[in-house]
Amino acid sequence: MATTTFEAVRAEALFVSNLQCSQAPRSDEIRAAVATTLRRIGIKGCAAQVAGEFGDHPDTAVARMAWALALVRSTYPARRNAPRSVRLLARSA
Repeated sequence: MATTTFEAVRAEALFVSNLQCSQAPRSDEIRAAVATTLRRIGIKGCAAQVAGEFGDHPDTAVARMAWALALVRSTYPARRNAPRSVRLLARSA
């Protein structure tokens, strides 16, 4: 499945948030963590911290990003009325 820009930004924010993989957070907690983190450090700040973690701890960063992306995909369902090009990309992946 192709990752959209929204998914990537949300996953990065969740990745650098205070939530932990062991917590099994609820959807409302995930949404709050993503929003709070984006407000606190912004999109570029999240990307920079993710890059740092992948540089410093690639073994654990991969698992955490997989966790973050899976939770983002389950919390923020794909838009049904997304532009046709986005739907085609998602279908082809």
